[in-house]
Amino acid sequence: MPRALALALVLITLAAPLRAQPSDSSLTQAEIDQVREYRYYPADCVLLFVNFLDLRTQELHDLYAHPRRPGREQDTHDLILQFTSIADQLSDNLDDYGPRHVDIRRALPKILAAIPRWSAALNALPEDDAYNVTRRLALESLRDLREDTTQLAADQAAWFKAHPPGKSPNDKNGPIDIPR
Repeated sequence: MPRALALALVLITLAAPLRAQPSDSSLTQAEIDQVREYRYYPADCVLLFVNFLDLRTQELHDLYAHPRRPGREQDTHDLILQFTSIADQLSDNLDDYGPRHVDIRRALPKILAAIPRWSAALNALPEDDAYNVTRRLALESLRDLREDTTQLAADQAAWFKAHPPGKSPNDKNGPIDIPR
């Protein structure tokens, strides 16, 4: 009985700080607000994620464009983790929109055009053990994103050829009802 009580106290003590930690720090509060604002406009929401990835890529570039400062490798590691998380969130959104046949055709080519740019930026970083593994994971995430986006673009082209959208402005890329 005393062991169970001690174990319970330890678990309660550990659980409180875990609950207070944010679940994901890859997006800033302003970026989260933008996603909330555009979530009813799927193509625009997808393009937001493209912009967020471009921003992280620019931040990585800026780390190495200026004179070296202490902690640069850790900052690089953290930015690559953010980049990977955002790329995975983008992929999750595509996975959600695809089966529901949400028209995001205008956003897909922009993703496909950006992937080589993002890959080149990650590959341009100097070799360093502090972030090589996270860089490989980010590149793998981009490979998966490219494959998924290519497949989704083909699926959407076939679907909308067989099921042309209506002529109303909301049918092309208007608000959608996203179940909660």
